[in-house]
Amino acid sequence: MDKRDSHGKAGNGGRHKLPRGPHPHRRSQGDAPRDRRPASSAGGLWLYGLHSVEAALANPARRLRRLVVTEEGEAALAGRLPHPWPIQPERIERDRLDQMLGRGIVHQGVALQADPLVPPSLNDALKRPGPVLVLDQITDPRNVGAILRSAQAFGAAMVIAQERNAPEEGGALAKAASGALERIPLLRTVNIARALIALKAAGLWVMGLDAAGLSHLSRDAIGNRRAALVLGAEGEGLRRLTRETCDELVSLPMPGGMESLNVSAAAAVALYEIIR
Repeated sequence: MDKRDSHGKAGNGGRHKLPRGPHPHRRSQGDAPRDRRPASSAGGLWLYGLHSVEAALANPARRLRRLVVTEEGEAALAGRLPHPWPIQPERIERDRLDQMLGRGIVHQGVALQADPLVPPSLNDALKRPGPVLVLDQITDPRNVGAILRSAQAFGAAMVIAQERNAPEEGGALAKAASGALERIPLLRTVNIARALIALKAAGLWVMGLDAAGLSHLSRDAIGNRRAALVLGAEGEGLRRLTRETCDELVSLPMPGGMESLNVSAAAAVALYEIIR
């Protein structure tokens, strides 16, 4: 979506115990996705904040490395996720945790070092019900995290992002997702246009959210079709090939006269309209 995109316009943005059983990030043996995200560093990645750490601890698909907590953080986490935890916590002073993660990080006294999640294949992810969100070079991890949170809240099947020009899985993204990163698959693709073609081949109706859309996004217009919604990058909007590959371009009505919405806000509004 472009700067105008509040008809779907993007501005420059900003566990509860999980049920056991098949997990959205777990895939069967031999079922390797064609598009994978880059391998993690030897040290894994750091997740922080109560919601994201709680959800990761309760996710059997997440490989855990190290859990560090302040005294207050451990008590708060235990109030949300009772012991025993799948990894032994290490007690640490808040100043030391600030140094480890960086000043200004709102960690709430808990941080978890873990490996990135391995996404399922597109075919397996499509077995989950609900619409699909496709992110065309959205680069702000807080926006992507907020979109994941809305996608989980409104019952989306998955979120697809580009392998390049998109944030890697990490603490800022996971914190903004507020636990949704552990619950909804985040797939990576080298080529967005090819991903859209694959979704159309699977029977989805692909809609690009764009201010230039000739029609307003409407549940009635979608009918019984399963929808895929494509969101453009902050400031740049949908790229030409992406727009041309969509089945149609749609916009969000803005009767209040605002010129744009942040991309994560536009995603939430659009998802609500799709599923209502």
